[in-house]
Order: sequence, then C-alpha cells, then structure tokens
Amino acid sequence: MTVIGNQKLKILYLMKMFTELTDEDHSIRISDMIEELDKYGISAERKSIYADIETLKIFGMDISMRKSKNTEYYLASRDFELAELKLLVDAIQCSKFVTHKKSFELIKKIEQLTSKKQAQTLQRQVYVANRAKSVNENIYYNVDKLHQAIAENRKVSFRYFDYSISKEKVYRKDGERYYISPYSLSWDDENYYVIAYYEKHDSFVHYRVDRMSDITVLDEIRNPLKEETRFNIAEYAKQTFNMFNGIDEIVRLEFDNDLVNQVLDRFGADILIEKMSESTFSIRTTVKVSSTFYSWLAQYGKKVRIIYPEQVKQDFVKFLNEILNQYSNRKES
Repeated sequence: MTVIGNQKLKILYLMKMFTELTDEDHSIRISDMIEELDKYGISAERKSIYADIETLKIFGMDISMRKSKNTEYYLASRDFELAELKLLVDAIQCSKFVTHKKSFELIKKIEQLTSKKQAQTLQRQVYVANRAKSVNENIYYNVDKLHQAIAENRKVSFRYFDYSISKEKVYRKDGERYYISPYSLSWDDENYYVIAYYEKHDSFVHYRVDRMSDITVLDEIRNPLKEETRFNIAEYAKQTFNMFNGIDEIVRLEFDNDLVNQVLDRFGADILIEKMSESTFSIRTTVKVSSTFYSWLAQYGKKVRIIYPEQVKQDFVKFLNEILNQYSNRKES
C-alpha cells in the first residue's frame, strides 16, 4: 500500500539503495528500484526514477550505467576506496590500545562506508590472531579528553593504576589524583602515552593512557614551557620508547610477582598467568627472540628466568657473557 507521506522520501531511499546495494561489481535495475521502493510504501514510475537519478548525479553522487540485457545502475566511486577501508580495519585490529568491544563498534561503522556486499570482505579482514588488546574500555574517551586539553591549553587531573597478579586495578598514591600539563600524545609500540611537562624539574614525563582513569579537563591553564625549553616529541619518543624485532619463538618465562605489570604491558591482559610459587609466576608465549628481547629480560636481573626452550636459554647466557667479557677482557688504559 502506498503511503502518501513517504513519497517525499523517495529520492532519499534511492540514495540509500545506491549506497548499500551497489558498487563496481553489483548494479541494480530500474525494476529492482521500483520493487525496493514498494517495500517502503512508495510507488514510483520509471520516468520519475530517471529524473531522481539525474538529481542525485547533480548532487554529487557518481552513478554510472552499464548495459547488458538490461540497463543497470551502480555507485561507481565513494569517499573511501575498498582498499582504504581494509587498511583502516586492519589498523584498528592492530591497535593494542583499542579494546575488542570498541574495535567491533568502529569496524561496524566503517562497514557503512561501502556497500553491503563489499562490507562482507571487510568482515573477513576482522579476525587477527594473538594480538594483545587493552582491557580499559575508557581509553577511547581518555584519548579524546587529552586531545581536548592539549587543544585548549588546559591541565588535566586523573587517577593512575597498576594491575595486581590477579589482574585487578591497584591505584597508585592510594587513589589520589595526579595533576599534569599535557603537551602531546604519542602512540608507540601499540600503546598510547600522554607526554606532560613537569615544571619543577623543567622536564617531561609520560603516562600510559590506558592506565589513567577518571580524567578531568581542568579550567586551569597548563604550565608554560620555559623560554629555553625545547619540546621535540620525536626525539623524546626515540629516547624513551622501544620495540622488539627478531625471530618468533615459543618461550616459557618465570617472573617474580612484582613484575606482573611489566608482563601485562608487554604481552597483553589475555596472557595466561600460572602460579609457580608464593613469590613467582610463569607465562608461555611467542616472542621475537633478538638482542632487544634479551635486553628487555636483562633489565629485570634475577627477577626473571627462561624455563625453555633450552636453545633460547643458552643464547641468553651467551648474550650476557659477551657483555661481561667486554669488561673482564678489557685492560685499563
């Protein structure tokens, strides 16, 4: 049945059809458009649809026509190409700071930027195995608030936490609030950091954004940099952050309990933690074995041990001995 009021929506439903149902590989006939409009209670004649298609072209939609047995129409181009959307989807999946829930929500929105048929190819891009993701659902909004504070030249306050061995939040300073002057956000090694100016010591400090909670943008103007102070975020990040590279290897590692935060940081909140003793725990995971990995282990000294494989253990011992030999074999000048 035709609904009179719906007739005014005809051209909008045609736009919806071209956006959702057509692309370079999928087109639609005039008869299909008439049938689809009827589902919305809208009657249409071929002549009026031809006129509406011309109007949509004038509006800016790149509608093309192809002829076979029938004349068919499709949306030839969009703001984003399919390859670009796949790139965005993969970037979201790779982003450790974006939770699984938020990743799903963002990808569903990206799918709306192409046809339903092409969206299915994006869905096949979604599953990426063994990528650690943040467990802090608020990080998406944390980043937004920090961007706002930086743009408006404001200070922020927040609470900062670590994780216990049972993966529960433990707030630093007994939950007291931190007050900082944010100057930049840095995304390094799949984590977001806010870099803040510490006026008392004329230096910069950084905080993990996913470890921040209850962020408030204050009315107070942030501390200005001293005249002689230069802020180079690229140089700061280069000196402060690090990334692994090397050959993948399955290893089992034993840590003292007080290293649980560092383990969750490096390997993600989904890592299985097994109790070894009252003071230690172990994990089994795939790492990129390299001098960078060994350096990461070495910084924790006696608080970490390689259980297996034996070859990785021997290589680590060799790595340490080479460092020791560099000093024991060197004669004092």
